Amino acid sequence: MRRPVICFLLLALFLTGCAAPTDPDTAQESIQVIAMDTAMLITTYGEHSVPAAYACEDTIRDLEKQLSRTDPDSEVSRLNNAGGEAVEVGEDLYFLLHEAACLSAETAGAFDLTVAPVVSAWGFAGGEEYRVPSQEELDRLLELVDYNAVYDRYIIPPTDPPKAAIGPGQAIDLGGVAKGYAADKIMEVLQEYEVPRANISLGGNVLVWGGRPDGTPWRVGVQDPARPEDKNAFAGVLALTDSFAVTSGGYQRYFEENGTRYHHIIDPATGYPADSGLTSVTVVADCHDKNAGSGDPYPGTMCDAFSTALFIMGEERALDFWKTWEGTPFELVLVTEDDRVIVTGGLADRFTLDESSGYAYETVS
Repeated sequence: MRRPVICFLLLALFLTGCAAPTDPDTAQESIQVIAMDTAMLITTYGEHSVPAAYACEDTIRDLEKQLSRTDPDSEVSRLNNAGGEAVEVGEDLYFLLHEAACLSAETAGAFDLTVAPVVSAWGFAGGEEYRVPSQEELDRLLELVDYNAVYDRYIIPPTDPPKAAIGPGQAIDLGGVAKGYAADKIMEVLQEYEVPRANISLGGNVLVWGGRPDGTPWRVGVQDPARPEDKNAFAGVLALTDSFAVTSGGYQRYFEENGTRYHHIIDPATGYPADSGLTSVTVVADCHDKNAGSGDPYPGTMCDAFSTALFIMGEERALDFWKTWEGTPFELVLVTEDDRVIVTGGLADRFTLDESSGYAYETVS
């Protein structure tokens, strides 16, 4: 699933080519990358800001080559076209299949990596025309939506290189976790290059590393779903350091037919765009060193999958999921169709409502 944009609110942008700073801690490189069907912005600070920024770009492009469903030469395409046979895959895809299958199970299928054939039927996979499939077609395609088939079959006895398989007739789409996984891998790059601070915008997936040069948190704006055409219109602003923030919403990719709007977030249970009473979901989690031995080592991937799943679940189920979750802590910002912004307790002191948005503000704990 593609994600709507979370915008950074930056007080200043020091572009490459300006006078060289004397303090290596404030040195900055800022580059734009078009990848994964998204305009991305990578801004790094510190003595190694330039090589770090381009290493981040290399990481994104390498993952795109492996994980893109629309690239006929990608590993995902080879897997989807293998007719259920095992194929050789790289370590990233092998790991991500496991992670995505587990996240599908943990969300009881609200996020399902095998929903790809249904997404294609609506024309949201890229390259197809938008259309409303017949119920008969959806019923047939929904028989292929089963993450358990991947979970049961993807692990082939250890080989070098590794192999994976999906069920016959199935197709996977890792768009719901690919940018989150890219953010996790970028965090490793930032650690490798000893980057003291960075802000990374991968479309609707944001990673803020450290704080701003003045020592304050980064300000991350949550797009107002009612005003998607105005990129400076926010439901509110988050103050974050060392965090991932991922938003899903049905307001950016959609089409209209016979007076009805159909968005791109497909409910795997029905085959139709989710009708949950929510207009956007933002999931926030702290960064973790994967070698530290605590927390989910890939919180960006988790946030990406959960933002989709909780949007599909709707307000009540999403909050129940948050309250009962026993894994890595995460927090939520929910925007509802009846003009409310609901913020979970861990973000209450880090979220500021945009009063001009007209939303009523609620917190839950």
